[in-house]
Amino acid sequence: MSELPMESFEKQDIKTEAITENQLDEMKNLAGSYEALFSRVAMKYRSMGLNEMDLKEDDYRKYILQEYTFLKRPVFLIDGQIFIGNSKKNVAAVKAALGVEG
Repeated sequence: MSELPMESFEKQDIKTEAITENQLDEMKNLAGSYEALFSRVAMKYRSMGLNEMDLKEDDYRKYILQEYTFLKRPVFLIDGQIFIGNSKKNVAAVKAALGVEG
């Protein structure tokens, strides 16, 4: 994250300002599924027994809206593209989309 020009982004702290249904649906349309946006490393994933359930798209949507920790972060929306997570590959893709070298 420190490698990116964060001042050029509109930021939303989803802990204090929950994502809306419309925002989540827009992200899903760009990502292809709610599952792509869902974080299985969230602590509540196991504590709620979700790891033992056969979750469907409606379930992923419901849990992300219910508990912010289920949304993979960070999420970048840049010129109609979505970038999810902070892997090196994803950070490189965000940089490329922004025209940032390195």
